Amino acid sequence: MEKISMREFQLRQPDFTQESETDNWYLEIANQLMQRGEKVPFGASIPSGALKRIALAVTDYLQDIVADGGLWRSFVDANRELYGWSVPFHPEPEEYVDYELNREDVRFLTWYVTAMLWEEKRDLYPHDADLLQLADECFDFLEQVYEDAPVPENWHLARGLEFTDPEDHKDIYRLGSWLFLHSYLLTPAFSVSLRDLMEKVNPDDPDGIAKLNAALEDAMMQDTTGPLALFTPEWVQLIINRKLPVEKTAPVVDTVHPYYEAFTRFTGGKEVAFFDSYEAMNKFFIQALGWAEGEEHLAQAKGADDYVLMVSKYKGMLMARDVARCLKSPDNPYYDRDYASEHDFELFSERGRCPADLLRKAIESNWLPDAVFPGSNDTSLVADNADFIARCYLQFYYRD
Repeated sequence: MEKISMREFQLRQPDFTQESETDNWYLEIANQLMQRGEKVPFGASIPSGALKRIALAVTDYLQDIVADGGLWRSFVDANRELYGWSVPFHPEPEEYVDYELNREDVRFLTWYVTAMLWEEKRDLYPHDADLLQLADECFDFLEQVYEDAPVPENWHLARGLEFTDPEDHKDIYRLGSWLFLHSYLLTPAFSVSLRDLMEKVNPDDPDGIAKLNAALEDAMMQDTTGPLALFTPEWVQLIINRKLPVEKTAPVVDTVHPYYEAFTRFTGGKEVAFFDSYEAMNKFFIQALGWAEGEEHLAQAKGADDYVLMVSKYKGMLMARDVARCLKSPDNPYYDRDYASEHDFELFSERGRCPADLLRKAIESNWLPDAVFPGSNDTSLVADNADFIARCYLQFYYRD
């Protein structure tokens, strides 16, 4: 059995340049989880690197709740505020206790690490029986050792820190850097964005590593991460202040966009229009918006099977290709249930597949009743967790 090394373990710790008295104890827990995971079908079927990340994440979760470090607490608190539940996908039993060891937590965390880090299982159904068997094997072991677990002092993440105190800014920055680059809860969701960054680095460029580090520094402040697609400063505020920060909104614009007036005048007040061809959409541009006759407008969009236009009062107009058949709007004659059942989940999981404003509109209007995790027929799981799923997979593509 391949073991997790002390260095691999310590790289995930909040003060990974320092050794802690509890490191050996928790490293043994991580390796025990690896060993137990390899004995169940799902654990035996996944790459050893993926199983390591699951074992390390579950071990870090244990350290976090034993120390009441604040990261898991912040996630649960944010879920409660946003959705009214502690973790996605799993109803809370009566014995569920916030911020303590719970089977549902481990089940979610096992899914999250697997789906975010293993490309072949990116659309993994959270209630997959083999996945749950692995998660339950991990939980049952943690339950055996929970009462004897030593408190890891290095997991008191924000103790004594004040977000507005200039003297704490250095420690706050260090906390944000660890959260973004190494923490068990945030880093899995950033994996796709990280891969995109690394693909831009020329391996023959002697300054490639420096450029990647600079790009990561920018990403830490500018990109969202974690299962809730929060910006790193938002995660830090959530941990320190123990409340979800107010989401940033676009600057107030009080001038109605001219497209909005023309669009809604032509559609009788409707803000979304559906088309079965480029030609039909181009005709709309001419008749509704007054664009020049005899021209092919937005000709670069040709070639799709259907189109959706959506107008916003202050932001203007957006276009989506190959999305109309997915949307069960009462105004959409091109909705195709069979196509929707197969492709609706792509709108939640593939970045750029559907514009964020249109996806939010579809979620709020219940236009995606056929969305399921591939391989399942569980429409209620996606419907009940739609905003969370979009945040987790799409990140800044959904939050703008």
